Amino acid sequence: MGKNAPQNWRSVLKQRDAVRWELPASYMPGMRVPGMIYADEAMIDAMAGDMAIQQVANMATLPGIVGHALAMPDIHWGYGFPIGGVAAMRVDDGVVSPGGVGFDINCGVRLLRTNLHERAVKGSLPEIVNQLFRDVPTGLGRRGKRRGRPTNVEGALAEGAAWAVENGHGRPEDITAIEAGGCLPNADPAEVSDRARQRGAPQLGTLGSGNHFLEVQAVETIADEKAAHAFGITEPGQIMLSIHTGSRGLGHQVCQEFLGTMQRALAHYGISLPDKQLACAPIKSPEGQAYLGAMAAAANFAFANRQAITERIRRAFQHVLGPPESAIEIGVVYDVAHNIAKLERHRVNGKEMDLCVHRKGATRALPAGDPEVPAKYRAVGQPVLIPGDMGRYSYILVGEAQARRETFASTCHGAGRVLSRGAAKRKLAGVDIAKLLRGKGIVVRANSKAGLAEEASEAYKDVRDVVDVVERSGIARVVARVRPLGVIKG
Repeated sequence: MGKNAPQNWRSVLKQRDAVRWELPASYMPGMRVPGMIYADEAMIDAMAGDMAIQQVANMATLPGIVGHALAMPDIHWGYGFPIGGVAAMRVDDGVVSPGGVGFDINCGVRLLRTNLHERAVKGSLPEIVNQLFRDVPTGLGRRGKRRGRPTNVEGALAEGAAWAVENGHGRPEDITAIEAGGCLPNADPAEVSDRARQRGAPQLGTLGSGNHFLEVQAVETIADEKAAHAFGITEPGQIMLSIHTGSRGLGHQVCQEFLGTMQRALAHYGISLPDKQLACAPIKSPEGQAYLGAMAAAANFAFANRQAITERIRRAFQHVLGPPESAIEIGVVYDVAHNIAKLERHRVNGKEMDLCVHRKGATRALPAGDPEVPAKYRAVGQPVLIPGDMGRYSYILVGEAQARRETFASTCHGAGRVLSRGAAKRKLAGVDIAKLLRGKGIVVRANSKAGLAEEASEAYKDVRDVVDVVERSGIARVVARVRPLGVIKG
């Protein structure tokens, strides 16, 4: 795991400005580049003795890394990379690391907009939440409405969200508002094992457990009218929905299997690491190419999963609110991945180069004019989705040009934990979280009280502080804030 974390990171880090802290390459032998942590002073002080910044140093030892080993303001300890970690490796001589993507490949967030107002659904909110809880299976290992077979996932692995739409889960226009069009082109379903397929097949269209959620939200404030209009956000009180889930057991199995493959490959390629959780292989090696193909296929499965959930949400609202069907409009604002490694082209030290960008608990933040931004948003930039905890608020932002210049067009993915799941359950033992949320006017459904305790507001940073760092760094700017009305937790 590398050296022990200092009790005071201020003694090591060099403060470049109010929200940028450099971890010098001299901090630890083997670091090829410096680290850069985006945080305010309070966040840095709160990380005394924390191993997450040490993991940034470990990331910086990976072959082929360029620029900085980056940590976003939601940084906390993870497997291999910290959550909130970003690292870009040269394709020609760099490596790919499953620990830099994570077990839940393409865990991501999808934001939906509706033409409904809070006033219109207030009386029906409990019924809507209950119907969503029935229609979108949640929890560890929960199955979809239709029992799948391993062969049924082939289309999802190869074609992603488009396959889901072709099979009755949504509309063609949904695809235009998804990162990469909802399909990574380098997917190789043949590299996904039978065991991974068996785990994934019954779970298409399901939410999962842990921090996965489905929220019914209301727009609280609008900060950027132009961008909000482009995103279809029209007024305070407008009903929105957020989906947070990924590739379920299929992605977990892919990661687990390739960690073993990479561990065995280290000696063959002469790679020495400070932490075995960073197990990796050269991008151009057979092992590296096999992992990238399997990871992309798992990412496509996740895009298909969120697409299937979207259509179940539409049907649930229709079931509760009734005809005429045309009166209820639910469209996709954007869908973005936050556990992924993508082959992208970026400028480093004035030179364009092909890179493999690892984003672990981090998402893209593309600025206005970027060709990868959907055409309907290109004049303002890519929607950036940063959810908070279930008792406070979440933010919708838009990417800025500074992100392209500095972070490989990346930003954070959420609030970031301050308490582990176990610590949260111990601290909140005996507390009725659902009752507390009801007191705030939030309807919640979950499979267990313990699961709610793990995800309580006390377990997370205030996402407002995280977003403030993002804005002050110039990576993205706030468009709107939404607050939860109804929450479904895995």
